[in-house]
Amino acid sequence: MGGDAHPFGTMADGGEVQIFPLEAGGLSARIMTYGAAVQDLRLAGHDAPLVLGFDAFEAYPMHSPFFGAIAGRYANRIANGRFALSGVDHQVDTNENGRHHLHGGSCGFSAKAWQAAAHGRDFVSLTHHSPDGDMGFAGALDVTCTYRLKIPGTLSVELTATTDQPTLCNLAHHSYFNLDDGGSGDVRDHRISIAAHAYLPIDDDMIPTGVVLPVDGTTFDFRTARPIRMADACGAQVLYDHNFCIADARGPLRPMARLEGARSGVTMDVLSTEPGLQFYAGHGTARTVPGLGGRSYGAYAGLCLEPQFWPDSPNRPYFPQAILWPGAIYRQTTEYRFSKR
Repeated sequence: MGGDAHPFGTMADGGEVQIFPLEAGGLSARIMTYGAAVQDLRLAGHDAPLVLGFDAFEAYPMHSPFFGAIAGRYANRIANGRFALSGVDHQVDTNENGRHHLHGGSCGFSAKAWQAAAHGRDFVSLTHHSPDGDMGFAGALDVTCTYRLKIPGTLSVELTATTDQPTLCNLAHHSYFNLDDGGSGDVRDHRISIAAHAYLPIDDDMIPTGVVLPVDGTTFDFRTARPIRMADACGAQVLYDHNFCIADARGPLRPMARLEGARSGVTMDVLSTEPGLQFYAGHGTARTVPGLGGRSYGAYAGLCLEPQFWPDSPNRPYFPQAILWPGAIYRQTTEYRFSKR
């Protein structure tokens, strides 16, 4: 599958979208310049795609809930889109229900045309320049995303960024995974373990309440692998879209989670340098257009495991902070390691 880039579509402003095919370590991938997104990902010996996506570019701008993209400049949510940084109040784009900031805003990094900087059989590096004032954020930010396929069965996501003014920088890879049938069915019978002793409860607007709670005795305890299918006190599926607190600071590459397909024998281990892991079980994945291979995506067609800083961190000084200063380099490494029994 690895080879030369080829055109994949045209953006509304006339810009060309390219696809870079990669192959190595038993994996093959297709990386799109739009949103620096993983458009397709396959494991040798497993027929279905491992991620959700679309066969045609035209579906992405209107129908993609961040499928495979890099979310930024600030992934996840900022309450009311407001925060103070270095004593200065900031107001950023409020693209979620007109109230809160989500994943970089209405035209965040996931909706931008990234530029190819380098490409080989097993890797591609994409860059993006976010100018001062972009979506309300102060400071210019220069970002590089390198996707690399490694032995054995590893998709590596390497992110770096620099700025010329103090700013927020919280990037996250946003693939939706289904390890059984590529999204034709439901992921709730996948088994998952998450190496977190605490999580962040949220309010009705999906904003953290500010309390950090232990997972002990709750439906958020995934320290021992179990199915995602879990009923709440009313008998309904627990709606998982929460940050799990892995650590209080960025650190070395460490195990965060393991996901096991219910029927396929495919497993995925997630390792990252980040202090938090957003687990979204995918209750909102239903689409009105076909997905990869013509699949019809319903609710829970795929799930997200997104290493990142904790959400709303600029308004919670006791959370790990996502501030990037001039002269410093933001560095994130996340690995998704696949195997099949």
